[in-house]
Amino acid sequence: MDIATLIGLIAGAVAIIGGFLWEGGQLTGLFQFTAALIVFGGTIAAILISYPMYRIRTIPAALRMAFRKSNHEASKWIDDIVEMSMLARREGVLSLEHKVMEHSNDFLKNGIQMVVDGTDQPVVQQIMELEIDAIEQKHDHYAKIFESAGAYAPTMGIIGTVMGLVQVLGSLTDPTELGPSIAVAFIATLYGVASANLIFLPIASKIRAKSEEETSTLEMLLEGILSVQNGENALLVRKKLETYALKHEFPEMNRKEKAHETAE
Repeated sequence: MDIATLIGLIAGAVAIIGGFLWEGGQLTGLFQFTAALIVFGGTIAAILISYPMYRIRTIPAALRMAFRKSNHEASKWIDDIVEMSMLARREGVLSLEHKVMEHSNDFLKNGIQMVVDGTDQPVVQQIMELEIDAIEQKHDHYAKIFESAGAYAPTMGIIGTVMGLVQVLGSLTDPTELGPSIAVAFIATLYGVASANLIFLPIASKIRAKSEEETSTLEMLLEGILSVQNGENALLVRKKLETYALKHEFPEMNRKEKAHETAE
């Protein structure tokens, strides 16, 4: 699990609830079932209206992506590509067929398999780039659902508040109850704004960040596949891919570089 996502959600909840209690508020005052029903029920309804069902079914996958720990294996894959490059130069690309079938990364496996099958380089590049674009578009669809929820939730909160105020102003028989009733009405706005800015929009941002990281990794792998097909020198392939990885701030490559600088 991506611990930063979990810590962020907990820290946000603690900050809001803690600040409310610090000012002398009562914890029970933050929990209003009707306000939650209006805000979250209305937001869910708006999402269902906005997107077709096949997009709605991707929400669990989007949440898994947001909470999943990043796959930091760029260094390992660079080593694999360099090894394939050496083998291809020594024994020819056909020697890679058995090795690539055992690889865990499907993108790299498919790309090298096309090279082994004798596919022309422009075709390999075109197919791999189309696959990267498709993955990027899928992630964009994930993020847009949560961005839409982040836009709808505050509006639903305002609707809940207005409904509460209408009810309050419609029954002013007991002026002493006016203050608490208005406070309860504004809980809906709190739910809408807080959920948008602490849950929906941050999750959308995390999905986009993970998507950028994954896309950069796939682009690096594509560069490696094309290098193997070109029969480039293994040392040059390693230097090219490590430079690419450092440029895109892959965490494990940065740690490796820092360790190397410290040793020097």
